[in-house]
Amino acid sequence: MNDTIRILLVDDHPMVREGLRARLSSVAHLQVVGEAGDAAEAMRLIEADVPDLVLQDVGLKEGNGIDLVQAMLARWPALCVLMFSMYDNPEYVQRALQAGARGYVLKDAPASEIVAAIEAVVAGGAFLSPGVSRKLFRQPSQRPLLSPRESQILSALGRGESSKQIAKALDLSVRTVETHRQSIKRKLGLEGQAELIKYAVEHAREAP
Repeated sequence: MNDTIRILLVDDHPMVREGLRARLSSVAHLQVVGEAGDAAEAMRLIEADVPDLVLQDVGLKEGNGIDLVQAMLARWPALCVLMFSMYDNPEYVQRALQAGARGYVLKDAPASEIVAAIEAVVAGGAFLSPGVSRKLFRQPSQRPLLSPRESQILSALGRGESSKQIAKALDLSVRTVETHRQSIKRKLGLEGQAELIKYAVEHAREAP
């Protein structure tokens, strides 16, 4: 990526913010433009200079992180919010996503995963740490985050259709279908095509 991504860090632990800033500073196209320790400070900093992305913790000593997401997006609907938490509790994840966060990455994730999450979210996509995905989708009835198109493709894969057949049926290029397949794997925390096909077959009846 060539364009600089301007990031606001929101976490009530200064050492966490310091460590995160250090991890991101080594990436040329990422720029931490501010840090906030609570909701009020975060809102004030965004008001002064809207960043491209807010990377924030779920739990804040002064105010609730989920409520902050809703407040930020109510005022700045186009703002990208990526949750950064030590908790992989599915309830926290679902609440954050329902509030409008576009992704959820764990604090013990490697720097490469955090960077990938930031890039995916700013590009208009979504991101879940693989460990979060596995926990979240352990219950077959839950499969949030998949777009309608991705759900169509997952369903088609479950019926045994190839990328070429899916592309023809949905009037897409094979390359676009492959891109969607990669996105589905990432969101569901699946590794390799074999896992994707196995998941698709097992959940074919659930896909819309």
